[in-house]
Amino acid sequence: MQNKLTKTEHYSPAEDTIFFANYIEREKGNNALDIGTGSGYLANVLVPNFNLVVATDISYNSIKIAHLVIDNCVCCNAADALCIDFDLVICNMPYLPSDEIVDATVDGLHEGLEVPMRIIKAAKDVLKKNGKMIFLTSSLANYNKLLELTESLGFQTKIVATKKMFFEELILVEAIK
Repeated sequence: MQNKLTKTEHYSPAEDTIFFANYIEREKGNNALDIGTGSGYLANVLVPNFNLVVATDISYNSIKIAHLVIDNCVCCNAADALCIDFDLVICNMPYLPSDEIVDATVDGLHEGLEVPMRIIKAAKDVLKKNGKMIFLTSSLANYNKLLELTESLGFQTKIVATKKMFFEELILVEAIK
């Protein structure tokens, strides 16, 4: 599979990002990671409550934009280039079901599961024991199967917030390692 960023080079904050930001603004800890940071908006929300916040994205152009609001930006696939442990990992995932990745900010491949599972597996490798991952998915994806697959990796999952939109329901999931 080849990643192509043909439609969008970065993710501008929208309603889903604001919904996510409102939930994570009370999170606290030592180290936090925002995978697929896009504009850096969510990573910046974490800065006041963490000693270190790192933002990653596969798009170099997104990292350049995110670096305007967050200092520690790394251009890489998920968390593959990182070797420190995090208390918290967040991700506003590309969750839309698709046959191919045309827009890396939203296309999640088969049932909206393949890309999210790659991200969750990468997050697991950098998450401390009892660390927390919070990610956003949608009713448009097979979110029940996503929860099952996440649990099969050793996480305890629960839906912590939902928001009804015109054509979907946004779902925030907390996964404890």
